[in-house]
Amino acid sequence: MSIRPVASQSRAHPTMEGAGVHLHRAFGFGDPSKMDPFLLFDDFRGDRPADYMAGFPWHPHRGIETITYVLAGSVDHGDSLGNRGTLKGGDVQWMTAGSGILHQEMPKGNAKGQMHGFQLWANLPSHLKMTKPRYQDVRGSDIPEITDDDGTTVKVITGSFWGKTGPVDGIAADPLYLDVFVPAGRRKRFAIDTRRNAFAYVFDGAGRFADAANPKGVLLEKEVAGEEMNIRDLSGNRTLVEFGKGDEVTVQAGPEGIRFLLVAGAPIQEPVAWHGPIVMNTRAELETAMRELRNGTFIKPAH
Repeated sequence: MSIRPVASQSRAHPTMEGAGVHLHRAFGFGDPSKMDPFLLFDDFRGDRPADYMAGFPWHPHRGIETITYVLAGSVDHGDSLGNRGTLKGGDVQWMTAGSGILHQEMPKGNAKGQMHGFQLWANLPSHLKMTKPRYQDVRGSDIPEITDDDGTTVKVITGSFWGKTGPVDGIAADPLYLDVFVPAGRRKRFAIDTRRNAFAYVFDGAGRFADAANPKGVLLEKEVAGEEMNIRDLSGNRTLVEFGKGDEVTVQAGPEGIRFLLVAGAPIQEPVAWHGPIVMNTRAELETAMRELRNGTFIKPAH
């Protein structure tokens, strides 16, 4: 087994989307080949309803898939095809926009006013850009959760891991999407197909991922005990960790444990023409989509 080195590490930056939702963006609207097949990743959370209640009113998507994972609060959604529903804590929605859809997403807080969720955009290959739109709404209770002997827990949203297969299927990038918790001081290895691009996003606790300078990702005993901790050396809240090639990711949890999303997907390696929520292969296709939005032919009849 070869450890995937840490290619880069960065903090998600604050931004605003929709009608005024405060969120943190880990990546997006940069070089689309860097995280291929993934295009964008947002972390939206808060305990002030004013920061998220305006939501994401009606907007279009074409040529991509959006993956929404809700941890706290809820998200009401509706679309131009007549679909309606609510995502609650633990639920996942995998939406294949395909040929085009208009939808809205309106977050709400829980009883304490807290809202927390993630949205990931995955690209579609050219032969599926104009496929029929499709939804997969998955309840949290249907997502398999595995607990290892040392207390490590893994929720398998999509892909196969430790003998379990996630309920989301038929995705072009054949992705692995895991919600992982590693208890304090534990060191764990997670096998990842070396042909896939992979990243981790830390959203609770802290830890150290193995890299060339520290191949074992090991914390000193005094660090595990919480003494003389240099927090700058750890990957903490809202940290994006991008990995190089290899077939396993290794992490050493800090004194409070670490929780992160581990995501991997097969690169598409096609040209990208991108404007906001529409992602095509050529500028001409992008211009066609924008023209159809203006003249009312963006939504295609069922086929």
